[in-house]
Amino acid sequence: MLKPVQWVGSSNTDLKLFPDPVRRRIGFAIHQAQVGLRHRDAKPLKGFGSGVLEVAARYDGDTFRAVYTVRFEAAIYVLHAFQKKSSRGIRTPKRELDLIARRLRAAERHHQETLDDR
Repeated sequence: MLKPVQWVGSSNTDLKLFPDPVRRRIGFAIHQAQVGLRHRDAKPLKGFGSGVLEVAARYDGDTFRAVYTVRFEAAIYVLHAFQKKSSRGIRTPKRELDLIARRLRAAERHHQETLDDR
C-alpha cells in the first residue's frame, strides 16, 4: 500500500527549487518510505527519536537535505527540505533543527486530527 505524503510548511516548494538530480534522489527516498522501505541514504536524524529520517544529496559542490518522518501510520510527513550552507562541519544548524521540531509537532497535531476524523 502506498502511503500518502503530507508536506509540512514550505517543504514541497523548497524541494522543487533543488536541482533535478537532487529532487529525483530525494523523491525516490520518499517513495521508498511510502511503500515501507528505507532508502540507502536515509539516516536517522539525531535528537528526534525513531522514525525521523534525513536524506542528504551532494550536487555540484553543494549539499541538499530533506527530513521526513515515517512515525505515523496514515502518511509520510516531509518536514523540511533545505540546502546546507554552513561551511563548519556536517552538523545541521540549530535554526534548521528548531524548524524541524516545530514542523514535527505540527505533523503530530495533523495526524491526530486526521485520526479523530475517522
